Amino acid sequence: MNRSVSGPRSRRSFLTLAACSAVLAGCREKDGDTGAQAIRLGLFGALSGSEAGLGQYTDMGATLALEEVNAAGGVLGRRLEMVREDNRTMAGESATAVKKLLSRDQVVAVIGDGNSGRCLEAGPLCQAAGVPMVSPAATNPKVTEIGDCIFRVCFTDPFQGAVMARFARETLHLSKVGLLVDASAPYSLGLASVFRERFAAEGGTVVSEQRFSGGDKDFRAQLTALKSAGIEAVFAPSYYHSGGLILRQARDLGFDGPMLGSDGWEAPELLEVAGRTAEGSYFPVHFSPENTDPLVAGFLDRFRRRFGKPPTGVSALAFDTLQLIADALRRAGSAEPPAIRAALASTREFQGITGRISMDSGRNARKPAVIIGVRDGAFRFLRVVDPGDPGRASS
Repeated sequence: MNRSVSGPRSRRSFLTLAACSAVLAGCREKDGDTGAQAIRLGLFGALSGSEAGLGQYTDMGATLALEEVNAAGGVLGRRLEMVREDNRTMAGESATAVKKLLSRDQVVAVIGDGNSGRCLEAGPLCQAAGVPMVSPAATNPKVTEIGDCIFRVCFTDPFQGAVMARFARETLHLSKVGLLVDASAPYSLGLASVFRERFAAEGGTVVSEQRFSGGDKDFRAQLTALKSAGIEAVFAPSYYHSGGLILRQARDLGFDGPMLGSDGWEAPELLEVAGRTAEGSYFPVHFSPENTDPLVAGFLDRFRRRFGKPPTGVSALAFDTLQLIADALRRAGSAEPPAIRAALASTREFQGITGRISMDSGRNARKPAVIIGVRDGAFRFLRVVDPGDPGRASS
């Protein structure tokens, strides 16, 4: 199990914040209520456990946005309050967390986990309650298919799978690729399926597919089988805790071809685990700190001053998620969930840190993707990809 990004002290502080939020009494306000009572939002995620990096960086991004909204006077003349629930990276815990947020805390909107499987677990509860859930980074298409209360601010798996297939063919000039897939994760399975179809359409061949289960730490047998199949590269859509081990073990076995991943690879732990074996790997992300846009530069500066470290892409996505909910509240003129839902669905050209966001008819954000390569021990910006055509780069 990887250690959390922020260490034990930060983990205790996250859980303390959650406990303090939980004891605050209150109920959902009536439409038009302009009293001092805070508008309560919920957040559930992996604040501890094997994917704590994902959850804690999500929380930091949402926290910074919350503080900035409140410092600017709040929304509808009222403060925003965020109640946190830790699912501990465990199956079943997300449903429990969301039940608390909906019934006990009476939140009017929920910021979802960045993990697709855990959003698929919790989303039906939000849908049944009529409370909008917005995930910063759950990319599986099935997440928003739950119903009209479920949204995302990230691109989807079909888009990033197509992006990586086109990148493999047109930029890396690969013909034969092997897949290494987490059979327990809808996120990984969905990405692999799209990549396989699109890579074949581009004239390439997936010559072998190997599978593992979430929590596995030894991938040597699968990597040996892929290498023996004569592949030129490996596509391993997964999260950073397995991605780092896959990179290290592939190089230990003597495989020196490109290693392709997914947006779940983006976390400092990937480089901590893989070390220099991460060189020559590529994956898509939603945000690059090397972007020279003044909005991005300002966000980077504020995040570093607040938390003492640079943000990850999920931090920027979470920042945009909370700001998008605040924007929906303003446009709705109400903190009632149906009004928030309608305003979220009508979002067009919202200027976020991760790009301009418009919601399509399926409540999926249309926005650019960024391809990252690992070079000299760091994540380096390669190109921006337009959402309308995964093969067309823009500067």
